[in-house]
Amino acid sequence: MNIATPIHAKSADPGKKVGHTACPHDCPSTCALEVEITQDGRIGRVRGANDHTYTSGVICAKVARYAERLYHPDRLMHPLRRIGAKGEGRWQQISWDEALDEIAEAFMKAEGKDGSEAVWPYYYAGTMGWVQRDSIERLRHAKRYSGFFSSICTNPAWTGFTMATGTLRGPDPREMGRTDCVVIWGTNAVATQVNVMTHAIKSRKERGAKIVVVDIYDNPTMKQADMALIVKPGTDAALACAVMHIAFRDGYADRAYLAKYADDPAGLEAHLKAKTPEWAAAITGLSVDEIETFAQLVGTTKKTYFRLGYGFTRQRNGAVAMHAAASIATVLGSWQYEGGGAFHSNSDIFRMNNAELTGKSMKDPDIRMLDQSQIGRVLTGDAASLRHRGPVTAMLIQNTNPVNIAPEQRLVKGGFARGDLFVAVHEQFMTETAEMADIVIPATMFVEHDDIYRAGGQNHILLGPKLVEPPPTVRTNLFVIEELAKRLGVADQPGFGFSAREMVDRILETSGLPDYDHFLEHKWFDRQPDFEDAHFLNGFAHPDGKFRFRPDWANQPAPNRPPESVGLLGPHPELPAFPDQVDVIEVADAEHPFRLATSPARNFLNSSFSETKTSRQKEGRPELMINPQDAEINGIAHGDLVQIGNRRGEVRLHAHVTAEVKPGVLIAEGLWPNKAHVDGEGINVLTGADPVAPYGGAAVHDNKVWLRKDAA
Repeated sequence: MNIATPIHAKSADPGKKVGHTACPHDCPSTCALEVEITQDGRIGRVRGANDHTYTSGVICAKVARYAERLYHPDRLMHPLRRIGAKGEGRWQQISWDEALDEIAEAFMKAEGKDGSEAVWPYYYAGTMGWVQRDSIERLRHAKRYSGFFSSICTNPAWTGFTMATGTLRGPDPREMGRTDCVVIWGTNAVATQVNVMTHAIKSRKERGAKIVVVDIYDNPTMKQADMALIVKPGTDAALACAVMHIAFRDGYADRAYLAKYADDPAGLEAHLKAKTPEWAAAITGLSVDEIETFAQLVGTTKKTYFRLGYGFTRQRNGAVAMHAAASIATVLGSWQYEGGGAFHSNSDIFRMNNAELTGKSMKDPDIRMLDQSQIGRVLTGDAASLRHRGPVTAMLIQNTNPVNIAPEQRLVKGGFARGDLFVAVHEQFMTETAEMADIVIPATMFVEHDDIYRAGGQNHILLGPKLVEPPPTVRTNLFVIEELAKRLGVADQPGFGFSAREMVDRILETSGLPDYDHFLEHKWFDRQPDFEDAHFLNGFAHPDGKFRFRPDWANQPAPNRPPESVGLLGPHPELPAFPDQVDVIEVADAEHPFRLATSPARNFLNSSFSETKTSRQKEGRPELMINPQDAEINGIAHGDLVQIGNRRGEVRLHAHVTAEVKPGVLIAEGLWPNKAHVDGEGINVLTGADPVAPYGGAAVHDNKVWLRKDAA
């Protein structure tokens, strides 16, 4: 059974201890882990915790072989100073004090010349641990450095879901194991969220449940489906509208439920009159029969669990698509049943207080907010991206690799090549971002420091205690922030001066949660709301308790809404009054007849794990998935070198001719380092940084491109 090479927890070797922790990586599963620790203090096998009710003993293979990453011969071990040109690769080993002194000196120089906003601390989700990830925000606010709008990943999905429900939570994810139908929409769970498959397969085995997968190509999750619906990229809302049209037409709509829980079911029904299966078939590429069959299945299966992912929202109409997909569960009344409803993330259930951790009391609303996704524009002096203020001339980067993962790569690389830009990178490996730095300092990995984690795709808060000693010359993220605070004169400000363990305890205490020692004994804490709240039977989280078919795209609160100083983003005036297909996407045209998506690979996680030998061997090389029909028309054979491009640039990679993609669609699975490509330029040369309406986000799967066989 192809469900991401599950690694099941088993009894440990009697000669080894077992430590308990949580996976730190940017994945909604946040798996509970058991880590074998040898007598000499090294880690061995990593397994899923059997007694954790969501992980259920299963983790992905790339995390199971974590020792390969921890003890990698290329791991950074010493602070380094650049001695050649940027990107040349010439370094001088220096001491930690020298490195931190030079970073602080560069920050003070930048501030003295162009003001505090010239410094831009930049981070993301290389670790999801609260202390090691978010302490950089405390330094930012204490020093009044430029703000950070963390737009790149979650915004379209979170915005679309909260427009509908008013909050970011839903039915217990473990109910996927107690349902009669699981609809996995827009996430390749086999590659990216193996535990979704664990619970869906359980329902199939124990209850005969059907698994439906909606995605844009025949990926490994599709191959597990009873019903596989391959839609054209950016057309998910059209499918959702047709399903709801059929529900009203054929009597599947739960009118009593709608009357009690929805804002305008009559208006929605009238709006959907024209959204026929024939209309949707022409847009999505599905057949009328596929749409009718899907609608009949979910319409006649009360216990249908819609598991809505991130992938389908990384289009310029992504927030609209998420809102439309979530609306199906309301039309059908699926929320009323165990194993029914729609789920995207549980982020709002945890109620953890990060105010002291992030230095919220020191935050100045007049400080500009710079969009993470637009780093290329920021660093190349785009006035709008800089909020019409001065340049960024100094950066500290933790937990992310923008020279590889950010959109508009040519702008990003051009910005990092600036002679007047000072960059310090705190990293585990010499990433392509680190290669462009002035100072590189080595970072710990998750088993080498204390932290606390909260899941998104499940319902637990999990402790991540230090299990093994780090190399003696490697330091935690928190150490770097604390030492810079001392050198920059803000170490006496609120939140500084605590160890990671002390900060975890302070977060837990102010959140009304058990303390560190309780977590050390019990490993995790279940925060799942009761059935009535999780299923919104006490009302949705809008003031009137109603599900919103008519979203307020301009005013609805959302988990990561941009501040007033930034305002609404993208083509927000074009967003529809009711669920609908809106073509604000990059529609293919005569010059760019193909739609390109940059889907995640099974053995990488963003740019993490691309440095490990096994992951690279399993992935092979950067390739472009091309339908045989398109390959024949363009004279392309399997393995040929091809070129794809758009107005942002062009990239060369090898053709993988396969019927797993539909005609007119190209898939580049990754994320491979830029240098792994033929010309040293990766797929994000082709992706754009223009924001998704209305609250921002990066539409990395939404690209129109041309394709040709390489002439070289």
